[in-house]
Amino acid sequence: MKNQQIFPGIILIGFGAYFLLQQSGITIFQTFFTWPTLLIIVGTAFLGQGYSANDSEAILPGVILVGFGLHFHFVGNVTFWPNNNIGMLFLIISLGFFLRFQKTSSGLFQAFLFLILAVLLLYYDKIANYLEFVQNGMSLVWKFWPVLLILIGIYFLFKKKK
Repeated sequence: MKNQQIFPGIILIGFGAYFLLQQSGITIFQTFFTWPTLLIIVGTAFLGQGYSANDSEAILPGVILVGFGLHFHFVGNVTFWPNNNIGMLFLIISLGFFLRFQKTSSGLFQAFLFLILAVLLLYYDKIANYLEFVQNGMSLVWKFWPVLLILIGIYFLFKKKK
């Protein structure tokens, strides 16, 4: 039986602290009174549910919400942080699958698939510069890579189980 008290407990504590600090008017916390902080609170509740209550299905949404909350906090404030939202989304999803795999031993293929997509999206310009001699071919592939994703997805949907 999964413990269902952890998620609402963390949500209530997190939102209560958020609104209490907001009402207190302390200027140190002004930068945290934004919607990404709310994503982090909800994601933390999912992670608490996933790890404390052994509900491994809550790990992936928890990592996605905390990761995107942190991403949007860091994107304008930390100089080395990448501002590629789609690439970071794939990287965060990959991290979520890896953490869920650690708990359930399933989803490793998806973790590596999203990691490869994230690396391609985040470092496409650098990869293209290193491979200048095939840049024309890469630009053609880059133009039609969504079609490749669709074809692979259709293959997985209709693949016969052995």
